[in-house]
Amino acid sequence: MRRESRPPAGIFVALLRGVNVGGKNMIRMSSLKGSFERMGFEDVATYINSGNILFTAKEGDARKLERKIEAMLSSEYRLECKVVVRSYPEMSDLVESLPADWAGDGGWKHNVIFLRHTIDSEEVLEGLKPTSGIERVLYRPGALLWSARAGDIPRSAWVKRPGQKVYHDMTVRNLNTTRKLHELMKRMSES
Repeated sequence: MRRESRPPAGIFVALLRGVNVGGKNMIRMSSLKGSFERMGFEDVATYINSGNILFTAKEGDARKLERKIEAMLSSEYRLECKVVVRSYPEMSDLVESLPADWAGDGGWKHNVIFLRHTIDSEEVLEGLKPTSGIERVLYRPGALLWSARAGDIPRSAWVKRPGQKVYHDMTVRNLNTTRKLHELMKRMSES
């Protein structure tokens, strides 16, 4: 009897926007882990308390995964939360493309701004207008790389973003979190 071969499961991270921030949209990560497992995802793990969920899935389309996770958040938690899903290859490409000067300058703060597919284009830079000498923004597929002088963040253009429509289609992770998520995904790929 011939066995059907199944495609290997892909490794993904779901980045939930605005979860457990400032006392709003509070969800226990253990509860979220259970929800992901009930959806049929495997190898589910969470990282810190800000809505980072690692998992494997047979579905390879990140947009379909985003819709499925958003529907679950709405039905189980009554949370209208946008989700960005990235595959392990996408995270690897991103981490490998980080600027070399992000490695050790303690005077700067570095964030990765993950873009939803609706705004994932280099054109998103046109509306950002970073403050010269204070902050820098670079586009990478699926993300913006934002950095600012730590002492000048209150004067940066970024602090004005929350009022703009485009802000609701992105989610931010700091450099350390981004690197750690990639490292955890790499470990998953090796096991």
